[in-house]
Amino acid sequence: MRTESTRCCVVGGGPAGMMAGLLLARQGVEVIVLEKHADFLRDFRGDTVHPSTLELIAELGWIEEFLKLPHTRMRDVTVSIGGRDVTFADFTRLRVRCPYIAFMPQWDVLDFLAGKAAAYPSFRLLRGTRATGLIMEEGRVTGVRAATADGPLDIRADLVIAADGRHSTLRDVAGLESTASSPPMDVLWFRLPRRDGDRMPFFQRGQGALVAIDRGEYWQLAYTIPPGAFAELKEAGLPAFRERVAGLAPALRDRVGLIDDWDHVHQLTVRVDRLPRWHRPGLLCIGDAAHAMSPAGGVGINLAVQDAVATANLLGPVLRRQAGVPDEDALARVQARRERAVRVTQAFQVRILRDLYPKKTADDTAAHVPPIFSAFKALPPLRHLMGRFIGLGVRPEHIGKP
Repeated sequence: MRTESTRCCVVGGGPAGMMAGLLLARQGVEVIVLEKHADFLRDFRGDTVHPSTLELIAELGWIEEFLKLPHTRMRDVTVSIGGRDVTFADFTRLRVRCPYIAFMPQWDVLDFLAGKAAAYPSFRLLRGTRATGLIMEEGRVTGVRAATADGPLDIRADLVIAADGRHSTLRDVAGLESTASSPPMDVLWFRLPRRDGDRMPFFQRGQGALVAIDRGEYWQLAYTIPPGAFAELKEAGLPAFRERVAGLAPALRDRVGLIDDWDHVHQLTVRVDRLPRWHRPGLLCIGDAAHAMSPAGGVGINLAVQDAVATANLLGPVLRRQAGVPDEDALARVQARRERAVRVTQAFQVRILRDLYPKKTADDTAAHVPPIFSAFKALPPLRHLMGRFIGLGVRPEHIGKP
């Protein structure tokens, strides 16, 4: 058994974990980030970088370098309803340096953050290191147990941050139980080649619903289905599925034949939940470990990053002090600051947007228009308010001074 020690151990090298580790190290806090994989190359992860996150990167002074990474930009969200395109959110009036959503592979985002964090001497990223449990002493979390290729590893820490996603191991080990909402859909992700001249709305409704993300060389597509309906679609067969896609995206009819195996279709079982309590002595959950979000609006990554910024701003000064250990009141302040934004966003995803998605596999989603879209038809300026809500969130955070 090998043993390491640090001021803060962050479990999970996703957007929340990498940003938290980077910002704490920027303040001079000794931090170790554990990532169970050897690299960040996982497909069909959240790839939306919202204006709020772009603004944070600009505040750090890295935006020009960041935007050199391959990406596409979306300045508004357009939904096709009954053959008519309705702009649901417009980001162009936001008073930020980048008034648009950038679609960028998550592995590029994480590699960028990891590279910047590595410049700080107090930062360490341990890849291929899977957290398996918590070290407990007198009712307090005092570290993490992990498995590596070289054998077991204990990491002693004054604070453990669980940023290990919606299926968080540490959250379960700590006995923190979530309350769940009924998700409005599941999502089937796949991709098809993109050709010059292709034009598609971001969100198309009909027999099901289809989200189309322009990734330059290909379309990243998300077909939404009722929760648990994937088995029914598979039983109907691939030809029927291809016809569904072609019906929603006629421009892709000549390419849907490339979906020739269900292995090309990746299911995301949507989960919407949150912890009533994000912490216990020595442990704080952030990001999806504290609140799993629906993919609606692509806001999950950006809420996770906002959690990380609030964590670093509130807890970094405590951890900087010699022998300073965040007590439960300090951990509770992070939850208090971020919880309202999570509650409002989840309510919007689950309740207000529910009618956007199919309720059964034969459902024609164009037949039931959410009331909010009727308001957008009557009052187009609402699109700018929605752009602010989606693009910046309820309580946008800002980078604290190092």
